[in-house]
Amino acid sequence: MKLLFYATKIYDKKSFDTILPNFPEVEIDYIEHELEPRTAILAKGYDAVCAFVSADVSADTLSILSECGVKAVLMRCAGFNNVDTDKAKELGIVVKRVPAYSPESVAELAMALAMAVNRRLYKAYNKVRENDYTLKGLRGVLFYGKTAGIVGTGKIGAAMCRICRGFGMRVIAYDVYENPSLKDFVEYVSLDELLKTSDLISLHCPLMDSTYHMINIESIKKMKDGVILVNTSRGALIDTDELIEGIRLNKFLGIGLDVYEEEAGNVYEDRSDEIMQHSVTARLLSFPNVMMTSHQGFYTVEALEAIADTTLNNMKDALNGIQTANDV
Repeated sequence: MKLLFYATKIYDKKSFDTILPNFPEVEIDYIEHELEPRTAILAKGYDAVCAFVSADVSADTLSILSECGVKAVLMRCAGFNNVDTDKAKELGIVVKRVPAYSPESVAELAMALAMAVNRRLYKAYNKVRENDYTLKGLRGVLFYGKTAGIVGTGKIGAAMCRICRGFGMRVIAYDVYENPSLKDFVEYVSLDELLKTSDLISLHCPLMDSTYHMINIESIKKMKDGVILVNTSRGALIDTDELIEGIRLNKFLGIGLDVYEEEAGNVYEDRSDEIMQHSVTARLLSFPNVMMTSHQGFYTVEALEAIADTTLNNMKDALNGIQTANDV
C-alpha cells in the first residue's frame, strides 16, 4: 500500500514514522507540496494520498487523482469542507478523515485563548519584557460564576464544557443533537438564548451551509456587551468583516481565534517578511483585544500520535473496502 503524503511538516513525518512499524504493509513518501490540481499528478502510482485541511481537494484535483489510479484520500484532520465529496463518490474515491484525534487538545487551547484575551496575557508578557510593570490595559473579569455558552457539543465541545465546569462556570450549550453524557451539568438552550446570556462563547461545530457565517453582525448584536468569543473550529463560522464591525462597536471584551477565513495562505507558513495587501487578518491583528494563533489546536504530542494511527488505519480500511464511521 503506497501513500503519498502532501504538505509534510517535520512533526508530521516524525509522528507518522514513529508508528509506521505497526503498519508493515504501508509505504509512505513525504513531499512538501500542497495537494492541488497542479500537484495531483505527483500521485501517479500511489494507492492513496494524505492531505490536510488547507489542501485543494476540488473536482479538478480529484479527477487527476483518479486518472493517476488513486483510490483513497485520507484527510489527517476532522474537517473536510475543502473536499468535493460528490465528485469523490462519482469517481469512486474513498474519502476518510480523523473525526476525533484528541478533543481535549483543542478544548484546552480554546480555554487558553479565552484566558489569554481576558487577562491580556499577550500584552502583559510584552510589557514586562520592556520593563513596564504598570497594569494599564490588563484588567480582566472573573470566570467563576459566569456563563459559558458552548456551540456544538461533539467530543471537542464536550471537553470544553467539562473545562468550563471546572472553572466554576454555569455551562449552557446549543447543538442540533444533544449530548446525553453532558445532561447532568449542561443546560441546552436555543442559539438566540445562548448568544444573549453567555459571558464566554466558544465555537465547536462543523462548517456546513447551515453554520456558514453563523456569527455575523445580527448575532453579534444579540450578545452581551463585554462578551468573550473563541473560535477553534472553522474560520468561516464567523463573517470576519462583520466581526470587525462588532469589535468597533465595542461589543467584545476579547476575541481568541485559532482559525480564520484567510488562513489558507497563512497557516504554517512564514510570511514575516511580507506586506499583507488588503488583508482582513491584518485588520484583526490591529485590535488590542484580539489574539490569533495559527491553527495549532491539534498540536500536541498526543494528538499527533492519534492522527497518525487513525490515518493509517483509515488507509488499510479504505483499500480493503471496509466502511467505518470515519468515512466522509
